[in-house]
Amino acid sequence: MLQLENVTVRFGGLTAVNDVSLNIGTGDVVGLVGANGAGKTTLFNAISGLVRPTAGRIVFNGVDVLKAPMYQRARMGIGRTFQIPQPMHELTVRQNLQVSQRFGTGRVDERRIAEVLEFTGLSAKADRDASTGLALTELKALEVAKALATDPKLLLLDEVLAGLETNGKRAFMQMLKGLHEKFAVGICIIEHDIETISNLCQRVAVLNFGQLIAEGTPTEVFNNPLVVKSYTGADHA
Repeated sequence: MLQLENVTVRFGGLTAVNDVSLNIGTGDVVGLVGANGAGKTTLFNAISGLVRPTAGRIVFNGVDVLKAPMYQRARMGIGRTFQIPQPMHELTVRQNLQVSQRFGTGRVDERRIAEVLEFTGLSAKADRDASTGLALTELKALEVAKALATDPKLLLLDEVLAGLETNGKRAFMQMLKGLHEKFAVGICIIEHDIETISNLCQRVAVLNFGQLIAEGTPTEVFNNPLVVKSYTGADHA
């Protein structure tokens, strides 16, 4: 579904992503991990079209999307969330989904919106002001709902669990597992919590200073001496 081929992103003299190659197949659930500043969100920005890579190729379902604008990538099936929830102010929850869906598909499908609202637990808040009427967990759910409304084939989830307390995090994890099964969507998730990644993901990719240093099952990756050193600065015992 998604092939990253030697993707590099530079900002002036700073190399944020350095020669990264990674494949995500249909139905995959892949964790993208690494210390702060490792280049994870920059890589998401390159995939979704927020930044233009300096070098490399981004191929989605056989099409090179490197020069495609964000809306075209969304309409091809690339959906994403942001770490900090970004509700559209002065719009209701339902209207947030309608705007997102029109951007991502070119139309509004109220049946799809109702299905997504129910799945994310937001039906009762559908007509509330999205920026003032939701708790943090609901704002996080709205980020996922906006992306789901565009009928994606691949979801890029940027720290959707960040800031949630333990019970909220576990409930959200269950929703993500159900999302993968119900909507048959591939997922790539940025997350710092190793337990979350281990429980949710089939594969894990690790970035360190913009470079991909490990890829494999959660057990393989989190026991890799290079990964341990990148997190702790110490050699694996």
